[in-house]
Amino acid sequence: MQMLASWFRKAWLVLAVAGIVILLDQWTKELVRNNIPDYTSMIPIPALGEYFVFEHVHNYGAAFGIFQNQGNFFIIVAVIVTIGILAYVRYLPTDAWFVRVLLGLMLGGAIGNVIDRINQGYVTDFVKMGIPGVYYWPNYNIADSAIVGGVIGLGIYVIVDDVRRSRREKAAASTAAADLPAGVPPREQPE
Repeated sequence: MQMLASWFRKAWLVLAVAGIVILLDQWTKELVRNNIPDYTSMIPIPALGEYFVFEHVHNYGAAFGIFQNQGNFFIIVAVIVTIGILAYVRYLPTDAWFVRVLLGLMLGGAIGNVIDRINQGYVTDFVKMGIPGVYYWPNYNIADSAIVGGVIGLGIYVIVDDVRRSRREKAAASTAAADLPAGVPPREQPE
């Protein structure tokens, strides 16, 4: 029981963010299913016209419509991602709240789309953006946005953290070299 309590103390933020994403995702999809007939559209913000449209489509593929008709594969991937995130969270330092938020976005997005796949056999997508007559980004939903935002955010975080760590190591090495008595060569560092 103590182990579960310890895990939950580290995982609560991931679970809370995931829960919010799932609720928003399922609520918006339900609104779309109830108010926009399949394969029709509406303009939610008249000032944006055809640049931002809600178009109700069925997505049998992955995020943004890629890899069509691979539903069972995506359910398996989502289960693996879910287990991976929930297992990994216990190794995060306690101050890594931003990483927990990003993991929560990815977890919530994965689960939100799996709910659709299990209940309907496809994912409800509805956000359509682009330049009329030129190009439209493939339709997506809240879950897709959460997954992509979480992945991009985590990628940026890892790069920034690596740069910071590298700078700290260089600063520590120069401080250590400056503290050596005159005439004593610094030890060679193994590579």
